[in-house]
Amino acid sequence: MASILERNKNVKAPKKTREEYAEDALYREVWEEVNNDKTQAFIKKYYRYILAAALGILIVATTVRIGINAYNAHKVAVATNYETAIANLDGNALAALAGNTSGAMSDLALFQSYILTNDVNKLEELAANGDTRDFRDLAKMHIASIRGDDMSGADLEKYLDDMNTKKSPFYYSSRLTIAQKYLSDGDRENANKWLDIIINDSDAPESISAAAQMLK
Repeated sequence: MASILERNKNVKAPKKTREEYAEDALYREVWEEVNNDKTQAFIKKYYRYILAAALGILIVATTVRIGINAYNAHKVAVATNYETAIANLDGNALAALAGNTSGAMSDLALFQSYILTNDVNKLEELAANGDTRDFRDLAKMHIASIRGDDMSGADLEKYLDDMNTKKSPFYYSSRLTIAQKYLSDGDRENANKWLDIIINDSDAPESISAAAQMLK
């Protein structure tokens, strides 16, 4: 027995009369007109908000694009100025560049400015306000080397205290420096304390561990 669906397929849709086609056309025309009227009324009522939203999107998109272009242009300018300063061995230009940039680039420029000018003030600025730990600690190690003779072992230990963590790239070097300072002060007890820290640490670099064992 054929199903209802199968029977329905075999039933031909009745042809519309000319009057019915005309009625359909009139209905569509009226429907489109009504929708157009509604659309126009909506736009008329809210056009200020629509324009404001569109303008806001345009402003945001333009601002983002300008910001990206300006950022890229700044990066290119920084790289160019850095290369020029290095090529000219211009420590003052590197110091100026450090003040106009941030991050590792700023720290590198300031450290290289110190190398070229031998101005310890630049090291102190880097040690106090550097953006990256690596360069801050590097500056401190240089300052300890330059001014270590004017410090006691306790003073040097306090100065390098923030390197007493393996997050510092100079953790082991700073420990060895402190031990050497205590030895130069004739304080064997405190020196051995720091040397033992290095010797008993399996992660200590071989060269530093060997130096600690020789001093022990």
